[in-house]
Amino acid sequence: MPITLQRSIALVVLGMCALASCQATSKNVNRNAPDGGVHGWLHWRGPEQNGTSTETGLPEKWEVGGTNQLWDFELSGRGTPVVANDKVYALGYQGEGADLQEVLVCLDAETGDKIWEHRFNDFLSDIIYNRYSIGSPAVDAETGNVYALTSPGIFACFTGDGRPLWQHAMMEAFGRMTFPNGRTGSPLVDGDLVIVRGITSNWGAQGAPMDRFYAFDKRSGQLVWSSSPGERPKDNTFALPFLAWHNGKRVFYTGEGSGNLVCVNARTGEPLWRYRMTAGNGVNASVVLYEDKVIAIHDNENADSSEIGRMVAVRVGAEPKPGESGPVVLDRGAEAWRNALASFSSSPVLVGNRIYQVNRTGELCCVNADTGQVLWQHKLAPDQLHASPLYADGKLYVTMQNGMFFILRPSDTGVEELSKTQLAGNCLGAPAAWNGKLYVHTTERLYCFGRKGGSRRLPNAPSEPKPGRPVALQIMPAEVLMRPGKKIRFTVRGIDANGFVTGTYDSKQVKWAKFIPPTARVRSEMNAEFNDAGELVAAPGQKPSAGAFEATVEGLRGTFRGRVLPDLPLREDFEGFTLGVPHESEEGVMFAYPPLPWIGARFRWEIREQDGSKALAKTLDNVILQRATTFIGHPDMQNYTVEADVMSDGNRRMMSTAGVINQRYLIALLGNAQELEVSSNHERIKVSVPFTWAPKTWYRLKTRVDVSADGAGVVRAKAWKRDGPEPPAWTIEVPHARAHTQGSPGFYGFSPQSQFRVYVDNISVTPNE
Repeated sequence: MPITLQRSIALVVLGMCALASCQATSKNVNRNAPDGGVHGWLHWRGPEQNGTSTETGLPEKWEVGGTNQLWDFELSGRGTPVVANDKVYALGYQGEGADLQEVLVCLDAETGDKIWEHRFNDFLSDIIYNRYSIGSPAVDAETGNVYALTSPGIFACFTGDGRPLWQHAMMEAFGRMTFPNGRTGSPLVDGDLVIVRGITSNWGAQGAPMDRFYAFDKRSGQLVWSSSPGERPKDNTFALPFLAWHNGKRVFYTGEGSGNLVCVNARTGEPLWRYRMTAGNGVNASVVLYEDKVIAIHDNENADSSEIGRMVAVRVGAEPKPGESGPVVLDRGAEAWRNALASFSSSPVLVGNRIYQVNRTGELCCVNADTGQVLWQHKLAPDQLHASPLYADGKLYVTMQNGMFFILRPSDTGVEELSKTQLAGNCLGAPAAWNGKLYVHTTERLYCFGRKGGSRRLPNAPSEPKPGRPVALQIMPAEVLMRPGKKIRFTVRGIDANGFVTGTYDSKQVKWAKFIPPTARVRSEMNAEFNDAGELVAAPGQKPSAGAFEATVEGLRGTFRGRVLPDLPLREDFEGFTLGVPHESEEGVMFAYPPLPWIGARFRWEIREQDGSKALAKTLDNVILQRATTFIGHPDMQNYTVEADVMSDGNRRMMSTAGVINQRYLIALLGNAQELEVSSNHERIKVSVPFTWAPKTWYRLKTRVDVSADGAGVVRAKAWKRDGPEPPAWTIEVPHARAHTQGSPGFYGFSPQSQFRVYVDNISVTPNE
């Protein structure tokens, strides 16, 4: 369900971030900061949000190593570099095997000299074939801060000179999921917000996997709102939303994971409308806005036919009636036109009333934006994947998946080829243009060509509308994670009907009360109270809890939600739960929901009677949820030992997989392989030893991670029958030169095709001795 402003959620985990900024020349674009601020190509779609630039004097020819190539830098990447004043920021990756790391690098825009970098490990992800850095950093025009989202979901913020400001572990804090395709995308800065997206399976009402958007305060990193405007997704998407103004509201348009085109209030997260394009798979190409139409393209089965792919123009303007919640569901009548072009994730470029689009079979196409008529097609390569064209100075700069780079001059009758060159590696990111230079990133190098020197600025951002009278409260942070005995202060703001902030209320004006949503399946309260100073204070003790609070001021209302998770030691044997919920698909079976504060537990686990006691059992009623990764602690925990009893149903031919998570390593008993395995990403870190274990038999798992002062570490684990003695020696020991230094403890279950249950019991997390 969509999370509107009053029911928004948030969670803050402090750490790092990056420089972000946006520019513009029309009312819908992200403009640059006032003079003296940050100017440039500040996010991957550029100043106009549609892949175009007002740059002039750009080159018509380029050969790798030629006279107008200014520099190149060895860094593998699959996204678009961004440019801010005299600096270039790029997200890439270096290293091999267990030593591979994603790298956020800052370079001198004139020379390519490295100024600073930050490195990030992959962990607990499904990414294969080095599909890293499929995304771009973003830069804030006002502060110069840099934002980046890594493949496993570290959302980090840095100053322009590389100093870490804050960080969120989106996987452990919000249940962000990863996928083998590695599609990550780019943060989007708008006003005081920075927005990211992903398929998440959080806690409570947000336990179901959905394509969600998260808006954070760009300075503090506190969550302002979250939103899931579509339906149940079948695919992860990384399209960058298009920002615009409509009916006094700041909105964004984008495709999402269930195959819908959506419109969302960018200030509150309120879904305004959605229009189904595909039969269920995600829409990955970013959209463009032409007059009163959103133009989108996809490469999946269409919602209303078995044909594959379509470009469509949908009229904007729908929104919920006053007092009603969105989104409004549009029908075919909202379409202005459609054609049969198909593109997986290469996005359209809008120039006047002409659309330039590279389709899935590697053809550059020209489309009339008024009618949808395809005017011409020109073959460039066998196929195309992510990369989108760039239009500037009357020319198209087009990168292809096979590494070919074209400079073309388009007209209404065709295209003139000015230059083509073969780059090192494949190219999956769009070019960027700024200060007479073009920047292109491939899977081997980052290139810069054009002219030296030069300096330019774009028009300043227009002021936002004056807010109206307040109609609701916006609470920041909208979701919190606390430790027992700790306290936190909130900012309570009024917002008008369009979502704009009207002012901030003094904490003494605010009345707080615990709030249980009427639709809650688990009626739970957060074990915390507000003191006289307006601070939320978590109760002492080791009891985990989760719930929500409602604030009221002058008749206005707003809510936040939060969790209290204890520090070490953590213990859970499930005996305190009452099995009082009748099972919908198994007659006569009673169960209890898993602990509400755990991330990724809902819908995947349930507490049942097993072998005379209560244990956590993997659900089998939804094959989409056959895999469960669940986190039970704080993302910054470290230096601990995890123990748990595990069991799998099955037979001598087939069993499931059961495991525990320690500091971002997965230690699992593999049923079919009959092995004990340590992994973090199966193509980076995966080491196993033979271990024979039987179905319907309880085993004890124990593991610890030891990290030395030089950053190297060793993952140690052992397994034995629960009713037997603990072996003195570790069953497996796995060294890692660049060890993970922190991470939430958790557990894991995988029931292939949802055939055989996994069970977990007697979980213990204690400090290393």
